[in-house]
Amino acid sequence: MRFTDAQIDELRERVRASMSDFRFTHTAEVEKMAARIGEIYAPDKMDILRVAALLHDITKEIGVDEQIAILERNGEQMGLFARLAHKTLHARTAVYAIMQVYPEFADEEVISAVRYHTTGHPNMTLTEMIVYLADYIDESRKFEDCIKLRNYFWDARPEEMNESEREEHLLRTLLLSFDMTLTSLINEGSLTSVESVGARNSIIAKLKF
Repeated sequence: MRFTDAQIDELRERVRASMSDFRFTHTAEVEKMAARIGEIYAPDKMDILRVAALLHDITKEIGVDEQIAILERNGEQMGLFARLAHKTLHARTAVYAIMQVYPEFADEEVISAVRYHTTGHPNMTLTEMIVYLADYIDESRKFEDCIKLRNYFWDARPEEMNESEREEHLLRTLLLSFDMTLTSLINEGSLTSVESVGARNSIIAKLKF
């Protein structure tokens, strides 16, 4: 374990003080869901999962212009997708907030899980997949697709599966999540993330081969 319960409890209070009640309710539920999934898939990563979940939305409530300014100040390239897909900016700016405001939690696995919790990316690690999924299906989510995905994942009883069955079920759940997200964006006429498309393709490749 890299982080103690006391450190995580202190972090939770710092995060609570930095955001609205609405945002913290979601954050706390993501932490609970990440821990619940982690008990089945990565019991040795529970501290990493909880810390990443607590930090994943720390810049979510910053305005778009400031999000862009933060990225530019840190030398990030702002392509068309980054400038127009405002809902994904906080995943990138949170990385700098972790390093600058919460440096004691700037663990490589924490940072990567936070960075890719909205878009995913090709060949996601187990930690990244769990945080991504926890953010999608936490109990505070009331959107139809979130409820559908939450039921799909838990109704299959992954805790009763063997290791290979659990791995396939997680991949199929993530595949469904990317299908839902990309379909919604296409129907809205919105831009789609190259990272999400790559994540979907890499999951399909793993399932087929």
